[in-house]
Amino acid sequence: CLLLISKPSRLLSLSGKNPLNQDSVHFRLVKDFPAATLVHRLDFGTSGIMVVALNKSINGHLTRQFQKRTVVKRYKAILQAHVDGDDGVIDFPIAKDASLFPRLKICEASGKPALTRYRVEQRLDSPARTLVCFTPETGRTHQLRIHSQAIGHPVLGCDLYGDDISVGLADRLMLHAESLEFAHPKSGESVHAVCPCPFT
Repeated sequence: CLLLISKPSRLLSLSGKNPLNQDSVHFRLVKDFPAATLVHRLDFGTSGIMVVALNKSINGHLTRQFQKRTVVKRYKAILQAHVDGDDGVIDFPIAKDASLFPRLKICEASGKPALTRYRVEQRLDSPARTLVCFTPETGRTHQLRIHSQAIGHPVLGCDLYGDDISVGLADRLMLHAESLEFAHPKSGESVHAVCPCPFT
């Protein structure tokens, strides 16, 4: 009734309208699983675990869990420089802005609530970097990338929200969806799926 897959970095979740953007997680899956539908997405550069529904009722059940924010998502990321403190909460609303597309912005007036919890796992030197575990409470587009930028520590390899230094320190976006916890749509039992981080 569902699949748990590992998405590589530099692969779209869904195909774009441009024929050059046809290759995607969904495009590849429907060749073997014609009824497969995505319940959630990961950014092009983000790698890691995704849950895929294999029929409409399972999609609806899982989608409701994401909407109610009962799905626990954990990500690993390497951020530029050393983050102060060992844990914290980033609470900045995120808004669209046509003049910035494809980037989003922090905006108190028009943004939708976005909250990210983080925990420092390791501080690295030469150059200074920080390995963190993110637990987003909301699921806004680009949330972890724009929140990292907002606290002054962009994700390494992030071309949208980083600077020349942070982009130059990695050959990919250093953001990985490591685990998902949700209720199985049929049994109701708790599922804890893990996809080990490739850069830690």
